[in-house]
Amino acid sequence: MKTGWEHRQRQVLLILILLGVAGAGWEPHRYFVLEETPGGTFLADLVKDLGLEVAELAARGAQVVFEDNESRLQLDLQTGKLVLNEKLDREKLCGSTEPCVTRFQVLLKKPLEIFRAELLVGDINDHSPEFPEREMTVKITENSPIGAVFLLKSAQDLDVGNNSIKNYSLSTNSHFHVSIRNRGDGRKYPELVLDKELDREEQAEFRLTLTALDGGSPPRAGTSRIRIIVLDVNDNAPEFVQALYQVQILENSPVGSLVAKVWAKDLDTGTNGEVSYSLLHSSQEMSKTFELNAMSGEIRLIKTLDFETASSYEVDIEASDGGGLSGKCSVSIQVMDVNDNYPELTISSLTNPIPENSPETEVALFRIRDRDSGENGRTVCSIQDGVPFTLEPSVENFYRIMTEGALDRESRDEYNITITVTDLGTPRLKTQHTITVQVSDVNDNAPVFTKTSYTLFVQENNSPALHIGTISATDSDSGSNAHITYSVLPTDDPQLALSSLISINADNGQLFVLRALDYEALQTFKFRVGATDQGSPTLSTQALVRVQVLDINDNAPFVLYPLQNASVPCTELLPRAAEPGYLVTKVVAVDRDSGQNAWLSFQLLKATEPGLFSVWAHNGEVRISRLLSERDSPKHRLLLMVKDNGDPPRSVSVTLHVLVVDGFSQPYLPLPEVAHEPAQDEYVVTLYLVIALASVSSLFLLFVLLFVGVRLCRRARATSLGGCSVPEGHFPGHLVDVSGTGTLSQNYQYEVCLTGDSQSNEFRFLKPMFSNILGQNCGGQSGDNPSFPSILGI
Repeated sequence: MKTGWEHRQRQVLLILILLGVAGAGWEPHRYFVLEETPGGTFLADLVKDLGLEVAELAARGAQVVFEDNESRLQLDLQTGKLVLNEKLDREKLCGSTEPCVTRFQVLLKKPLEIFRAELLVGDINDHSPEFPEREMTVKITENSPIGAVFLLKSAQDLDVGNNSIKNYSLSTNSHFHVSIRNRGDGRKYPELVLDKELDREEQAEFRLTLTALDGGSPPRAGTSRIRIIVLDVNDNAPEFVQALYQVQILENSPVGSLVAKVWAKDLDTGTNGEVSYSLLHSSQEMSKTFELNAMSGEIRLIKTLDFETASSYEVDIEASDGGGLSGKCSVSIQVMDVNDNYPELTISSLTNPIPENSPETEVALFRIRDRDSGENGRTVCSIQDGVPFTLEPSVENFYRIMTEGALDRESRDEYNITITVTDLGTPRLKTQHTITVQVSDVNDNAPVFTKTSYTLFVQENNSPALHIGTISATDSDSGSNAHITYSVLPTDDPQLALSSLISINADNGQLFVLRALDYEALQTFKFRVGATDQGSPTLSTQALVRVQVLDINDNAPFVLYPLQNASVPCTELLPRAAEPGYLVTKVVAVDRDSGQNAWLSFQLLKATEPGLFSVWAHNGEVRISRLLSERDSPKHRLLLMVKDNGDPPRSVSVTLHVLVVDGFSQPYLPLPEVAHEPAQDEYVVTLYLVIALASVSSLFLLFVLLFVGVRLCRRARATSLGGCSVPEGHFPGHLVDVSGTGTLSQNYQYEVCLTGDSQSNEFRFLKPMFSNILGQNCGGQSGDNPSFPSILGI
């Protein structure tokens, strides 16, 4: 034999099958479940009902939402099955309302789609009928006619439908039976019907049992005892002045307020005319909300009303006199709604944070509800101005907040959006809810250097790994998108070994010179540095870095002319007839340094004949200061100093040999170390020459021709090599820059030559190699208009 639970399960299954067949294609979807069904019970295959795929549920963020925000059902996103989340109590959900329907929506967020559905909760027979009193007293006059009807208090059954009260029965007796009447709302109430005339003297009291049966399977019953008292004749029953009282009361009326006052009159006197009032067919909710004064007929409020819970009440009131007669009236109480409920806002989904480069994006989806009715339940929704968001109505009472476009985290990384919901009641009630939206960073800003180009300075002969400067870049992004690493970019110059010259700290941009620099080899170089963030994809930028090598005075002046390391020193020839200011020679020197470190000055330190010679400080020209006399020595030795303008200064000494001659036609062999001879030697040499010329007079013509040919040949050679001029510049003070005129840079070729009718050998500096100068020849000059040694810079 099957248990009652198995029987109910079979009933549920049958009802579900019938609903499934009958409701195919209906909108909204309706599902049925019996109350007290255990939680976890399978209810429906939602995927099949909605025509979706199982994978769509999770992907689209499926959610079951009840109107009262209760979680009665649970959706398994992995299988699409809709199961019961908890046991349901139909009486708690709907009370006496039939059918018991609770509405919900299946919400698909991405994209937004809503399916409406209803859950029909079926009743089971889990309550027995109950009478308001364990014993009822009925007073009946003895002259009551057969068929007279006497009202009885009805039983209450919380179940509905077939499980509600279906029948009343009365214990066996010979005078009465029970008759069942139906009210307008479908409820049944019992009436006691007299079957046989009463005789108070024969029997003054009856005790019967009234049984109420419901229609459940198995049925449940409730009983109440009836005490019937037979009274003497009372021929006037109370009569209400109104058969129906209709009253209205505001839901915010205070407890104790007078709702209505009923009045019944009785023409009898004495006890038979004394009327008392009582509630008939009153529900438990009615009894808990209103109180009837039995003597005055006043109905007063004993519990706060709520229009949203119950909008109307109906009750029957019985007026009884002292003789046992009674009358009945009905009272209909309408509860008037007032604006006492604030709008409710429920967030269904919230996207946070939002990437700053997102286009129009849904930020939040929410639902609003107001439990009031009419204008009190109508709402207006808005958000504050000045934010890049819009409020858009969706389906039914759903709204969504959208971005107006892409956001910029660097301008603002957080927004507080205040949602304001206001109803249209009087007074207006307002609800506000604030949501915080974070803007997440994307790598949309490349690093920016503080300068477009950097110029750094470093002195030559620096120590290795010397810090010469720092480059810096900033990034408006955040996190790893703003973490910057620095690097030296490859150069296009194949002769610049940048990797062995410069290094950079990748974290802080500090630049280091890896080896000592030489200004004379490298004055400046440039390269590009890069700043790269750690975003995805990475962004980078470049800046130009110029490094200027600063010169220090690490090179002493070098004398190009006269050469000091030759095996035979050079001797300058000075005609005895030279005028003051005559240019004897010019000291040519260079300095590998630059700037003021290469500004050279010349100074005469020592001379054989003080006061005879002077040197120009700015260009190194050696000139005579006075006329030569017979007493002046024919040989002179000068000691000069060449000094640069560095700090500290560097210098070099120069020794000059000057030979005073009468004319450039006399032969001269430069032997500066020969001891001093008497002055008459020159005349002896001349005498010998005259005698020699006389002895070879026959060969004079041949000599002249040979002389002319040699001169023309040398003059042609001098022309092909360029003129031997002395470039003179205008120098500041007594200093000269070796990169200008006066003294010549090492990058030039130098040539020292003798011009005019010189019969001595010419000499030339072909290259400025300070450590390897091949040789030098010096010679005298003769003629009427002699030219003296000069420096030619090409």
